[in-house]
Amino acid sequence: MKLGILSCSPNCYSSRRLREAAEKRGHRVKILNTLKFAIDLEQSNPDLYYRQKKLSHYDAVLPRIGNSITFYGTAVIRQFEQMDVFSANSSIGISNSRDKLRSLQILSKHEIGIPQTTFVRDKKDVLPSIERVGGAPVVIKLLEGTQGIGVLLAETVKSAEAIIELLQSQKQNVLIQKFVAESKGKDIRAFVIGDRVVAAMRRVAQGQEFRSNVHRGGMTEQVELDETYAKTAVRAAQIMGLRVAGVDMLESSDGPQIMEVNSSPGLEGIEGCTQLDIAGAIVDYIAAQVDFPELDIRQRLTVSSGYGVSELHIPKGSMYVGQTITESGLRDKDINVLTLYRGTTVIPNPKASRVLESEDRLLCFGKLEFMRDLIPASTRRTRRPKVKDLPDQATD
Repeated sequence: MKLGILSCSPNCYSSRRLREAAEKRGHRVKILNTLKFAIDLEQSNPDLYYRQKKLSHYDAVLPRIGNSITFYGTAVIRQFEQMDVFSANSSIGISNSRDKLRSLQILSKHEIGIPQTTFVRDKKDVLPSIERVGGAPVVIKLLEGTQGIGVLLAETVKSAEAIIELLQSQKQNVLIQKFVAESKGKDIRAFVIGDRVVAAMRRVAQGQEFRSNVHRGGMTEQVELDETYAKTAVRAAQIMGLRVAGVDMLESSDGPQIMEVNSSPGLEGIEGCTQLDIAGAIVDYIAAQVDFPELDIRQRLTVSSGYGVSELHIPKGSMYVGQTITESGLRDKDINVLTLYRGTTVIPNPKASRVLESEDRLLCFGKLEFMRDLIPASTRRTRRPKVKDLPDQATD
């Protein structure tokens, strides 16, 4: 496999470890400066130039896109995608994860725990918003902060008002978030590759600091996640459209609460804490995916007039509750169930004998006309049915 690592920091720990892991496995690898690409667009011929020369063929790329170059970096990744080069993380997944508000909006639609959050612009909305998230203390976050920068704890309502007013006067967009007191300055970083958590560590804030980031002086310890936390981490990464991700979770009394899904998680802290070869696991995953590339469902379905992919919800009281997929008659209507979602559990290619339960969600491929007829009238009035991507291409 010929692998390109997209990074503006070739000598940082993560880039070096990924290159070493790829070379150790016999792959050809090169670190490519993301900002040195030129994107050429021509009918039926998307192309890339690197340092003024036409880029040679690569089997896969691994994006390590810094927050400051998200726009240009995702444009380069999109071009690789158009050239049918596998990318460990999709351009849309990276874009989703970089915007804290957008990522929480996407996650909030699913059965994924997140801290209660509000986003306001009008000064009159600040006090009611603080009350809705449970009152002070509250966490105030800048939308584009990283490594704990731009995250503040306001102990009182008055201090929260003052902080928000100051930040908004500087044209900063801020989130107001419930403070999960029981986490006690701790969080969990779960490292997700594909459909599993390969490593996890708990980060503990030191002294009076409530932020547990390693860059803020937080200490780390290796942890074994229980099934609920592991499934939540994997599901969150999939919903965001990421195959390689660092998922940060709070340990609340209500279970895992997703704080952030990081599309370029650092390796130094978690490899040092767990003593695991995470770089090697990433390279092995990419090599396996190159052999079986994914298809863009949206583009492939344009040749199938009247057919598409949609998600069907099985509400309480539905006639389908208690029936198997065979008994539901979906297949008789030319509707195939690709994936069944039950809470945080994902069941790919469910068997025909699988019994449907209340609140199940079915990702289906079939005749759109028939699938529209299965959507309850109340749902049709509130939203238009639309074609959706497969889970790892969620665009919401």
